[in-house]
Amino acid sequence: MNAIEIESPARLHLGFIDPSGSGSRRFGSLGLALDGLATRVRLARASVDSIEARSPSAGGELPRLRQRLQALRDALDMHDPLAVELQDAIVPHAGLGSGTQLALALGYGLARLGGRELSVRQIAALGERGARSGIGIGAFEQGGFVLDGGRGAHTEVPPIIARLPFPAAWRVILLFDATYTGLHGADEVAAFARLPAFAPEQAATLAHLCLMSVLPALAEADFATFGPAVTRIQACVGDHFAPAQGGRYASTRVAHWLAWFAARGAVCYGQSSWGPTGFVIVASADEARALIDAAKRARAPDDPLRLRSVAARNVGARITESRAEARDAESRDGPGRLQRGAA
Repeated sequence: MNAIEIESPARLHLGFIDPSGSGSRRFGSLGLALDGLATRVRLARASVDSIEARSPSAGGELPRLRQRLQALRDALDMHDPLAVELQDAIVPHAGLGSGTQLALALGYGLARLGGRELSVRQIAALGERGARSGIGIGAFEQGGFVLDGGRGAHTEVPPIIARLPFPAAWRVILLFDATYTGLHGADEVAAFARLPAFAPEQAATLAHLCLMSVLPALAEADFATFGPAVTRIQACVGDHFAPAQGGRYASTRVAHWLAWFAARGAVCYGQSSWGPTGFVIVASADEARALIDAAKRARAPDDPLRLRSVAARNVGARITESRAEARDAESRDGPGRLQRGAA
């Protein structure tokens, strides 16, 4: 194999179950892989090192790519020359998991080029991902709706304990506020340290909602139960994080529009991770289109909020490996898992 190309999906972080760890485990996250927003990177053997961006969205991520690539090369002891192309990138620090997807894509590509059969979880540990949440790892590996089991005393990467396909008809309306950057890095660590303890009773309520409402509703494509349960989880978690982000939602602009959608019948909405990206989940593409059209008519001309409707993604990262002696493409993995092909 001379080259590998990896497309890894953005994800929504729909909330924690127990941020403070009132029992034996802390955090526990709900997440959803998204279609149409992805990081795409190509790594190839070369005579000299080169790193290039192939799109405007990728250009701003080159400093982070260089840093992550060097750390992974050191960890894997792989220093042969490489040509690296970042073809597209998830918006950074917007609550969509950009850092994890970039690190996993680079780590997976390096390991495969080096003939190393490492699991996605091993690569995540090398890239120091999964400190609090494992859903980005689950999105990369499996896609769909994922639930991780949080961190125990000896956890290296939070394990994925449930994975369900997301109903194909349902749609996610994303609300982007490019004027705001979500908490990350040292500021995120400091924010977690300052937060008050999460009440055990609240954690029990969220666990019950997840186990007895969210997951069964997904299994039965029951939007009427799924939507309000996610919104309740979002409200509880958002209020807990309010001291660190200035309110239930980080962006006042996103907060305004989420209230606008709710007033027009939306029952499933919230903020992904630290935001500022908000989301509204609806039961059909037609409903998403109608709501977006109405919002555009109501929006002031100078409002910078952007809206986009996407489907969920029920497969993990798409991977294409290139060999000089083979030009055919073939999928070797089943639905809902990494999709690897040869070209």
